[in-house]
Amino acid sequence: MARIRQADIEEVKARTNIGDIVGERVALKTAGVGSMKGLCPFHDERSPSFHVRPQVGYYHCFGCGESGDVYSFLRAMDHLSFTEAVERLAARIGYQLHYEDGAAAPETSGRSRLYAAHTAAAEFYRSQLSSPDAQAARQFLGERGFDAGAAAHFGVGYAPQGWSALRDALRSQGYTDDELLAGGLVSKGQRGVYDRFRGRLVWPIRDVAGQTIGFGARRLYDDDQGPKYLNTPETPIYKKSQVLYGLDLAKKSISREHRVVVVEGYTDVMACHLAGVTGAIASCGTAFGSEHITVLRRVMGDSEGSSGEVVFTFDPDAAGQKAALRAFGEEKRFAAQTYVAVAPEGLDPCDLRLHRGDAAVRALVETKSPMFEFVMDQRLSTYDLSTVEGRIGALRAAAPIVADIRDAALRPGYTRVLARKLGLDLSEVQPEVDRAVRRGPAPASTPARGEVTPPSRSDGTAEPTPSVRVTLASLPPALELEKRALMGVLQYGHLLEKDAVDIALGLPMPHPALEAVRQAVSMQPDLARPGWTSAAVDATREPYRTLTIELLTADFPAGTERIAQTTAMESLRKLRLRALEREKAELRSAQQRLEPGSANFRAIGMAIRDLDVRVRRLMEDE
Repeated sequence: MARIRQADIEEVKARTNIGDIVGERVALKTAGVGSMKGLCPFHDERSPSFHVRPQVGYYHCFGCGESGDVYSFLRAMDHLSFTEAVERLAARIGYQLHYEDGAAAPETSGRSRLYAAHTAAAEFYRSQLSSPDAQAARQFLGERGFDAGAAAHFGVGYAPQGWSALRDALRSQGYTDDELLAGGLVSKGQRGVYDRFRGRLVWPIRDVAGQTIGFGARRLYDDDQGPKYLNTPETPIYKKSQVLYGLDLAKKSISREHRVVVVEGYTDVMACHLAGVTGAIASCGTAFGSEHITVLRRVMGDSEGSSGEVVFTFDPDAAGQKAALRAFGEEKRFAAQTYVAVAPEGLDPCDLRLHRGDAAVRALVETKSPMFEFVMDQRLSTYDLSTVEGRIGALRAAAPIVADIRDAALRPGYTRVLARKLGLDLSEVQPEVDRAVRRGPAPASTPARGEVTPPSRSDGTAEPTPSVRVTLASLPPALELEKRALMGVLQYGHLLEKDAVDIALGLPMPHPALEAVRQAVSMQPDLARPGWTSAAVDATREPYRTLTIELLTADFPAGTERIAQTTAMESLRKLRLRALEREKAELRSAQQRLEPGSANFRAIGMAIRDLDVRVRRLMEDE
């Protein structure tokens, strides 16, 4: 199989801003000069420990230790091969790749073919929406207040009623039945392969990066014996427990406003966005669950101390109440405050917009109520409060909800609210709430961690797993100067005086891990060349390569690039001064063991004077 030229691999990486790629999946905030951080996509956490340095092209999580470059990030997130990751980024920036020995581009692997097939399918469905046969689909949209512009914005399309329209169209583009089956675009029966979606209105479902990975389809015709809504089945690229409809369009709003609105269907997402509630999303053919929360928290930047909001909209019917209680069971996974918004007369956002306009949809979200209050009302509604037994049962059911309110300052107020709703004295309700507080919440299950792909070298081969890794946190405080000097060179080497760097990094480091990093950095001939830091990472021997990445991505103590440059140069100067002072101390010790006035005594004295001159010169540079 032909290999991509190494020069192209490096060029694509140099032209790609890793912050943009990571930022499509993780809400990143500035964390010092040239540094960004957010919630780690490799493990569940409450406070951000995932750092990205776009200038050097690396990420590192100081919580779980995952690190790498833009290629390893894409490989881990989207389960791509190294070649696929390079090809995707090249296509993104419009770069023409070249292959060794002038060979043609190799056949892309299965996952890339599935992505491409879904893109082609989405375009086919969109084109069919304007056909004469799609009148029922256009009528459905029109009756719900969506015009052609709205359909185009969300990529809505139409699947023709025939058995093989999509299959024939994609086969003409070179896709095989096996590929279409693997992607869930067609099904297989006793009579062969046929289109999965037929005679339906179709919404493309995209991942957070905007790639089409599946479809949701709504029944239009009475003779369609299938379910009202039909979705893509589980495939290598479509995992319904992780997919959120509309997230590709909503992510900027969610990240900016730290608010997400969870609705129940495709048309509800459309209605919210068109009404100005652009942070609306929906799950696809499955209940909103823990993996959806994990995805949203990263996009929101939902960490401890943040002021985010998650607003759920539910129908007031039994199914909606059940969904609300299920969501309440998961809500503690959010650091953000959770709310519930229920429209008047049981209208969903789509119907609300249709009957009362855009302002009513916006008002729905603004007039939300805390989720625990909504759930409390739902619990109380199942008891007959006109009887003593009913009131006591309701108290026992609702007290844990009040006890579980995360903001302890709110509990007294809601204890009084509960007493009023039950028609009981506060003295009767307070002890039950206190008992529930002492019992504490039921232990939450630990969120499942996704499979993490180890960082890879630039040639696509996997890193060996070392037995022991040295981290910044594990190094003793006495090595702070060495750590800061290496950090300054790795992060701002292009701004530093080459001679000063060469002299300082010519001095051995007292710790084997730092010495390994120093040697790898010293091997680099040009610190102004793009990509030199990647070469330094690759050149670091294991088990110390991760430490190089940590030094690349850690917060550097500087508020501006100019201050960073000055601070880095000062660290290098102090390294040199310390080395000179140590050399002087060793010479003085040796001189004391000699006969005063001897030739060796005088020679060492001259060497000490030379060192004093060098020390003074360095001190004058301060």
